[in-house]
Amino acid sequence: MQNILVVDDDPTVAEVVTGYLERAGFAVHRAADGPQALRAAGERWPDLVVLDLMLPGMDGLEVCHRLRGQGEVPVIMLTARGDEDDRILGLEVGADDYVTKPFSPRELVLRVECVLRRSRAAAAVGESAGGGAVLSSAGITLDPAARRAVKDGQELALTLREFDLLAHLMRHPGQAIGRERLMHEVWGWEFGDLSTVTVHVRRLRGKIEDDPARPRLIQTVWGVGYRFDVPRGLDVPRGFDVPRGFDVPRGEGRPGEAGSGSGGGTEGDGPRA
Repeated sequence: MQNILVVDDDPTVAEVVTGYLERAGFAVHRAADGPQALRAAGERWPDLVVLDLMLPGMDGLEVCHRLRGQGEVPVIMLTARGDEDDRILGLEVGADDYVTKPFSPRELVLRVECVLRRSRAAAAVGESAGGGAVLSSAGITLDPAARRAVKDGQELALTLREFDLLAHLMRHPGQAIGRERLMHEVWGWEFGDLSTVTVHVRRLRGKIEDDPARPRLIQTVWGVGYRFDVPRGLDVPRGFDVPRGFDVPRGEGRPGEAGSGSGGGTEGDGPRA
């Protein structure tokens, strides 16, 4: 039985959420503030945390930051305000999803199940022979089995979702991938706020790009989504198909094949990150 930690100072909200999660088959522990949440997590590490943003003393952002300093754990943030800034802040500290109060407890349970399903899938990929294959491109090396990322010899501190997003992009070099597709294939969501993808791309650029303001690896394709480019002279992931027209250094890509040129973008209104 998977263990969920619910952190909310409103006893009514905490009770309702706990009841729905328990009926869905989860073991639930509760905390009313940040220090209680950190103690509870230390005693029994949760499989997922449902975390209120507005907590007394230590807010949810600080709790999320401290939890992530202790280990990887999926987090769904609850916010009492519909303010986009609050949602963005939650995502930027590494929350996997957010739900705005007032919310449907059934929807929250669905979100919990979705995030956990994605986490289990990531673990299964890491344990499988094919999924364990190391990805190496543009000075970045990803080891899915170890959930470890390194760039130019320095380990990258990636969240669970950032790691999955980077791995997905690296497996499809030169392909423009829409935010809806990324949300489905990386997050496992059939619906959701597409700004989630935008924020994670921005955070990921801040960790892998030499100049995040002028990205060379993760390009925005206006009106579509994003594309992982390998600058000329750098390697592309071994063992993965390279689209026609993608610039491939000699000796890399498909056996006996080297492309030329670069992937084109699509003009128009679209995600900006």
